[in-house]
Amino acid sequence: MTRHSLAGSGIAPVYRDDPRLAPLVGPGGPFEVDDVEIHGVPLRDFVRGPRTVNDIFLMGAAHQALIHTVYQGERQTFAQTRLQARAVAAQLRLVHGVRPGDRVGIAMRNLPEYVTSFWGALLVGAIVTPLNAWWTAPELDYALRDAAVSVLFADEERLRRVRAAGRPDGLTLVGVRSDLGDVPFAELTAAEPIDDDSVARLDRDDPVTLLFTSGTTGRPKGAVSTNRAMTANIWNMAFANLREGVVAGRAPRENRQPATLSTGPMFHIGGVTTIISSPLGGAKIVMMRRWDVEEALRLAAAEQVTALGGVPAVARQILEHPRTPSLAEHVRGFSIGGAAVPPDLVARAVEVLGPDVQVFNGYGLTETTSAVVTNVGVEFQAHPDCVGRPNLTADVRVLGADGEPLQTGGTGEVCFRSPQVARGYWNDEAATATSFQDGWFRSGDVGFLDDEGFLHVVDRRKDVVIRGGENVYCTEVEAVLHEHPGVAEVTVVGLDEPMLGERVCAVVVPRPGATPGIEELRAFAADRLAVFKCPEALYVIAELPKTATGKVAKNDVRALITDDTDRIVRAW
Repeated sequence: MTRHSLAGSGIAPVYRDDPRLAPLVGPGGPFEVDDVEIHGVPLRDFVRGPRTVNDIFLMGAAHQALIHTVYQGERQTFAQTRLQARAVAAQLRLVHGVRPGDRVGIAMRNLPEYVTSFWGALLVGAIVTPLNAWWTAPELDYALRDAAVSVLFADEERLRRVRAAGRPDGLTLVGVRSDLGDVPFAELTAAEPIDDDSVARLDRDDPVTLLFTSGTTGRPKGAVSTNRAMTANIWNMAFANLREGVVAGRAPRENRQPATLSTGPMFHIGGVTTIISSPLGGAKIVMMRRWDVEEALRLAAAEQVTALGGVPAVARQILEHPRTPSLAEHVRGFSIGGAAVPPDLVARAVEVLGPDVQVFNGYGLTETTSAVVTNVGVEFQAHPDCVGRPNLTADVRVLGADGEPLQTGGTGEVCFRSPQVARGYWNDEAATATSFQDGWFRSGDVGFLDDEGFLHVVDRRKDVVIRGGENVYCTEVEAVLHEHPGVAEVTVVGLDEPMLGERVCAVVVPRPGATPGIEELRAFAADRLAVFKCPEALYVIAELPKTATGKVAKNDVRALITDDTDRIVRAW
């Protein structure tokens, strides 16, 4: 890493020139930034704040007596979580031979053991590899082999899938609430723990997570994020919230333990961020076995949850429930993200939870280690039709069709440069070279920057359906459906639907004499694809619209089904 002068490049005037923010971003402030060069890429990074994720773990010692995780009546303090994580680290290091840089996987539903095993792996310097808990056996098997995972923490359902696929050689299975593993989780947590001085001391740019994102070629790609990326993400989020309070003139509220109702899966970057950031302020994580709005509101009241929200479908269920206004006394933040946010939800959140609630939206990807653009509070209310402004350490540019940067207002591919950008894709040099260029990550999304610096995302270049916050790449689904004996041609598009944002719709040209139905196609795909990827709608057509070069004209297909909704067969 080389420090150099970039003549104040990139920092938006809205941050740099606002005198109210000087105590935060000025010299000596907690969010002061400096120009740095990482692997030849000029960036801005925070001068202060935690340097590594393990530094954040150590901060949890200040909250020993506070409840850290809540799950179905089980309550665990920070002291208990810290002790168990250090015991897991000891066993990983001494018994299972895990060394810095080795991959340790996690495949389970949201459980307290998720938090403990995550930290246990980080404490020995492993690259934590969370796997999608909805994946089928072949999908899990591919990721385990691709990442060369040496130890996998998994619950019973995931253990059955891994064993059914024929587990990779050399993989140790740690059974969580199951006797199907090679070693029970309780055996690891009962061991003698390492002490804080024995925690792995990694560099800022060493990798710490490998998160798989669905791939356009039918195989998921693993995005590798570093200590720098993770800590920059957390510090940017903290600044966004504090800045909004200053801009809005919010009076400080009673100091109390933050508590989050975890409505999304922990294998997502949002769940990972929740785990890693919680020791900073002693946050309580309230978990659910499965999403249920009645249970969610009961827990939110009982645990005095301060942070609510989720993907738009979940957020809407919360805001439309008659009991939600009673939570306004405790709820301070309401986040909406993971998919395009309907503008009406922003005003609805303020209406239901009161004017002091801070509504939050972040735009980013797994490859950008969560949000690199944020829209918070009063600015979100004033600009609900965009995703916000770039973070303090993020640069954004929009590229035209010729690859040249566009001026303000020009619509093109949105690209990011930030310390949060991942190092690239695991074991995939070609995909890395395509998406990570000269320090910039090409998002595949289409948008423009307005004259106030707000980013508007208007379309996606990648052929992807976002269903309830999960990315479904159309080519992956198409590849499976093409093998159905009754399908001559098929294309997959997103069908707009208010609950989940989009549903997966298969547009099928049947073979002569064949009449494949939606349930038949879903059953056929279920053996190969996670359930959220399986088609939920079917439109049968005699011929697919094509371009002059013979490719399927996806825009024409979308327009066709939008204008002819009566012929769509739905599975819900």
